[in-house]
Amino acid sequence: MKTFLSLLSILLLLGSTAQAQQNSNRPRPSTITVNGDATISAEPDQAQIDIGVVTQARGAPEASKENAERLTRVLAEVKKLLGKGDEVKTSGYSLTPNYRYPQGGKPEIVGYTASNTVRIKTTSLDLVGRLIDSAMQAGANNVNRLVFTLKDEQAAQLQALRAATAKAKTKADAVATTLGLKITRIVSINEGERTVQPIYRQALAARAEAAPAPTPVEPGTVEVRSTVSMTVEVGEK
Repeated sequence: MKTFLSLLSILLLLGSTAQAQQNSNRPRPSTITVNGDATISAEPDQAQIDIGVVTQARGAPEASKENAERLTRVLAEVKKLLGKGDEVKTSGYSLTPNYRYPQGGKPEIVGYTASNTVRIKTTSLDLVGRLIDSAMQAGANNVNRLVFTLKDEQAAQLQALRAATAKAKTKADAVATTLGLKITRIVSINEGERTVQPIYRQALAARAEAAPAPTPVEPGTVEVRSTVSMTVEVGEK
């Protein structure tokens, strides 16, 4: 019985080895790997503005108090223009000493600077210029960020991904046709780089004492880019 089982094991081993050798001798299928990229332009539907108040005083409490009072006036004017769904939140605050450096002496504190910045997010792009002007006229003296973005970036990214995939497929078809072959199946497809490039603008805010001319703001378009890598198996026509 043991002899029979041993012989059976040897026969099975020889059979599997022969099958493996036969499979290894088969020619590997031919493949083509191509890359596809696409960039689309989308109209922005959201703006983010960072508006700040910077004040200076001899003492820290005075600088902080004046800053708070001016920012309160700024927020009151800004909120009059904002619609439902828009938002305002603090994005930065600092209170730092100002130094004087006398020649040959130790640094001396000569005052304090208070800085408070709020980030305004709105979907009413036509209000951006008015928001900046109203804030400046109410006491703001710093506009350090103006960005136009998309509320739903994923929808634009999927559109760019579809375009990049179609371009990769077109490339693969072109290569296969040139070689007298045809695509038999898609082996793999991998998403590569995916970027959304917001629009940064430098806002030239009107001075509070100037004539009430609106600040000109042109949003432009947001660029969304996607890339894919596709590998296809090809065979004879």
